[in-house]
Amino acid sequence: MLGEGRIAEVFAWGEHDVVKLLRPDFSPEEAEYEAKIAQIVSAAGKIGPEFRGLTTVDGRAGILYERLDGPSLQTQLLFGALPVNEGALILAETHVALYECKVADLPPLREVLEWRIRRADPLPAFAREAALRTLETLPDGDTLCHGDFHPGNVMLTSRGPVIIDWENAARGHPLADVARTLLLLRMADASLDGEIVNGDDHLSVKQAIVRLAAAYLRRYRQLAPFRASELTAWRLPVVAARLSEGVTQEEERLVALVSSLARNVN
Repeated sequence: MLGEGRIAEVFAWGEHDVVKLLRPDFSPEEAEYEAKIAQIVSAAGKIGPEFRGLTTVDGRAGILYERLDGPSLQTQLLFGALPVNEGALILAETHVALYECKVADLPPLREVLEWRIRRADPLPAFAREAALRTLETLPDGDTLCHGDFHPGNVMLTSRGPVIIDWENAARGHPLADVARTLLLLRMADASLDGEIVNGDDHLSVKQAIVRLAAAYLRRYRQLAPFRASELTAWRLPVVAARLSEGVTQEEERLVALVSSLARNVN
């Protein structure tokens, strides 16, 4: 095993590939959907791992990818192998690169967010209505949006940063993806603990995440300028949609945050 997450476990598959085995409660159709996305992402450039096919192992659906030759950005940051500010630059520059990737065959992000908001059981009714009203006012787009972009999904390889785990990809407005990244960083400080030591710099993980988020956003705006209000507008629907994912340790904080945002909607 090389790694695992909520949806799947990743194992070595020969010398040059890996297999991402979906957990038993996920269906072969979900693997087929991820395979379709993987092919679209591959056509958009060298931003993701090369898709190598589908397989089944002990009744579990698996997706085959090339095996990448480097650690994740998250690993390098947590072990102090990379200064936080440098990691933030990599995160921002890799994310901005998606601006150049225009796609037509992925589902519209607006529809994905609406579906998730409607099925988010912990979401208070007034916040659901406010999130859906807000979503209706936001711009469409045809940019490739990752849907789960954070340091753990950026691999530092010999050919440069490569983004993994594209199963939430959609086409839409890039600032929705930025809002999602900032939310994921904000939620991460509750599950990560300890201290990062890099040279003479000693930071708690929580301090490092705050610094990382600020430097990431600053660099992103330098490369792809936008008004702060444009990003703020995406926060409510993005937070509301997150509540559909069943991440129980985040639920209390997310409900408080989405309720606060919804009360500010006219």
